[in-house]
Amino acid sequence: MHGWVTMDFEINIVEETETNLKMEIPGLSHTMCNLLRKVLLADKDVTFVGYTIKHPLVPKPIFIIKTNGNKSARDALKDALNKIINLAEEFQKKFRASLAELVA
Repeated sequence: MHGWVTMDFEINIVEETETNLKMEIPGLSHTMCNLLRKVLLADKDVTFVGYTIKHPLVPKPIFIIKTNGNKSARDALKDALNKIINLAEEFQKKFRASLAELVA
């Protein structure tokens, strides 16, 4: 394990074509949804991404990803998740180094 907090979640596919993906991710908060949305929007092949959470006490966001056809929506999702993992690992590395400097 690389982090202090682990997060297991499942992705339920609601609808899928090559360029469109609609999925439900139970348990995902607005914080993580916004991060995923922002990383997906940085992908030049993603033409639309959005999510909705019907009720704030029941975190079951529905995500929609659309691509231009140069990449599948599923591959865009995989790429975004890998980027988030890399960002988190880099943050953790820098945070621990800064913390080590403070306590030294």
